[in-house]
Amino acid sequence: MIKSDGGPPRWFCPIESGPPLKNSPVLLYLPGIDGLGLGLILHHKALGKVFEIRCMHIPVYDRTPYEKLVNFVENAVRAQHALFPNKPIYLLGDSFGGCLALSVAASNPTVDLVLILVNPATSFHKSKLQPLLPFLKAFPENLNTVLPYIIGATLGDPIKMANVINAKTPLTSPVKQIEKLIHELSSLIIGVPNFSDILPKQTLIWKLKLLESASSSSNSRLVPIEHETLILASGKDNILPSKNEAQRLSELLKNSKIRFFKDNGHALLLEDEINLLTVLKATCMYRRSKRRDPVADFLPPSESEFQKAFDQLLVLFRLAISPVMFSTLNDGKIFLREKNVMVRGMAHPEIFTKNVEKPLQEISGFDYFRVFGATPATSTNFFKLLKNKSHVLLYPGGVREALHRKGEEYKLFWPDEPEFVRMAARFGAKIVPFGVVGEDDLVKLFLDYDDLMRIPLAKEMIKQRNENMARVRVGSEMKGEVAKQDFFVPGFYPKVPGRFYFLFGKVMETEGREELVKDKLEANEFYSRIKCEVEQCMAYLIKKREEDPYRHLVDRLLYRAVSAPVHHVPTFDP
Repeated sequence: MIKSDGGPPRWFCPIESGPPLKNSPVLLYLPGIDGLGLGLILHHKALGKVFEIRCMHIPVYDRTPYEKLVNFVENAVRAQHALFPNKPIYLLGDSFGGCLALSVAASNPTVDLVLILVNPATSFHKSKLQPLLPFLKAFPENLNTVLPYIIGATLGDPIKMANVINAKTPLTSPVKQIEKLIHELSSLIIGVPNFSDILPKQTLIWKLKLLESASSSSNSRLVPIEHETLILASGKDNILPSKNEAQRLSELLKNSKIRFFKDNGHALLLEDEINLLTVLKATCMYRRSKRRDPVADFLPPSESEFQKAFDQLLVLFRLAISPVMFSTLNDGKIFLREKNVMVRGMAHPEIFTKNVEKPLQEISGFDYFRVFGATPATSTNFFKLLKNKSHVLLYPGGVREALHRKGEEYKLFWPDEPEFVRMAARFGAKIVPFGVVGEDDLVKLFLDYDDLMRIPLAKEMIKQRNENMARVRVGSEMKGEVAKQDFFVPGFYPKVPGRFYFLFGKVMETEGREELVKDKLEANEFYSRIKCEVEQCMAYLIKKREEDPYRHLVDRLLYRAVSAPVHHVPTFDP
């Protein structure tokens, strides 16, 4: 790949990516300054399951000007669009490739393009490489081998890049892990001189001029771009001011999102702990048709995503609350960990909007909700999930129940209409009522909605926050307390964590119960039984938790210290 063959730019398909899912979209990878097209190599296998990957390769001694490179990518885009006009085309632009992606998007406003910009070089005029250009021209040829160390030092975090290699052969001994890391770092340093084969002096001068042209050209075309865009920016980019550039581009590209990686360098896709497919899932950027379908386009979490969520992100929380699960079923297995069942949670549509994001949004808890199947709570999505025979998690009380007032810890606020019962009966779905208690052992509420509405400034802020908010239902369709679905941040303080208890009640069958769809009285009666079962589950847990010798955190920590750390701490005898 680094040898000159005298040929023009071309596309190649990585063989390790394998065949993707049926009807998968095409992803065109547009490389950085090196032009090799290998910057995506760590992600070929994962992305290759859901994309047809094609990587752009620009030979080392190729001197194709910027506009002709844009035309080259445009030709591929238009050919693909002609074959599959109803499928999106993904342009993944890495550094210099980000400029290419923006230029192509500006010239093709009617083509369904999804842009993924990784530290785009649109800010090259502010780059630390700018002063290097006149210096390079005067640089003696016999000192050419020094250049790779100057450039290589700015590309990325060597520890994170070495960790990528180290992670492929995990070692249990800490000493061996350190030895392995030192070895991989040495390999990277030894390999740096090869950079002069990829970018010899004259080629590097040409590439820097090409970057100037790319930055200038792409910036002049930004205004009309309305394509869906995801900007990935590094906080420790030593080549480009990527943090500030991401904010600037986000303001210009209205249909854009940012994910900020504060501890990563310029070569983001080559560093440890970066999983591009996870980021696409988290930001709801993956789709196979003109509009994203939360059901059909959902990609289940991978084993590595599961391990990271449960063994890294949630480990302290799970240690603090030590959840206990009870079930009226014989096996009582945990859904995902023990039964390999993906439960799709119906979530408030607001968490799928930019309203919940910061200007420089890092990967958040909301992102992992989406990775693990959270779906906007609409009747259409609920219908599709049931039709697809998915397992669905539903909280009928919504925001009113979640953001309850003082003294309402375990009070249900359900709609009058049994909508979910009728829909479940239509597909013969099983309904499993369940109750959860423990929130009152975690936080103490001292300022609720009613208190805040008595404060003029807080009242106005809540009103403005909720005016343009996405809603589950139109307010006129709900009556009573459940209609009060305003979002707000209550005042609370944390307590020494108690324990969470879950009880899954008796399965309620709807198969063969056509009367639940047609007869309103029958549906209401069935609905009341479900609600009653949930209330009984919570009442049972509230009473029985008083018998738990390990309800309090100190008792659980002492048990773990004496009995060795185990996954389950004992509880009361049900």
